Amino acid sequence: MHEMALTESIVELIEEESRKQGFSRVRVVRLEIGALSHVEPEAIRFCFEAVAHGGIVQGARLDIVRIPGEGWCLDCAKTVAVEERFGPCPECGGYHVQVTGGEDMRVQELEVD
Repeated sequence: MHEMALTESIVELIEEESRKQGFSRVRVVRLEIGALSHVEPEAIRFCFEAVAHGGIVQGARLDIVRIPGEGWCLDCAKTVAVEERFGPCPECGGYHVQVTGGEDMRVQELEVD
């Protein structure tokens, strides 16, 4: 399950920021997960509770914001919603859609003390 490794990296990143910025507690972690990122939000949520135990993020609320997939259709020259890679354009049905968004995962915001 690659979500465990991703979650460990998120917690490490937050702990590093706490050392740099001097906060001692994290109340909320707001995480953006793209629909095309191949990351399962519920698996991240499960792993977060396990990885956070005993650290600075223990007890923090994890808010996950899903970012929809987005692409640029080369055939109809429009920005379109993308449900899957290599799928057809929802506007014209063509298969020349370049993914432009919804592939990333990032910590969007922290609420800290």
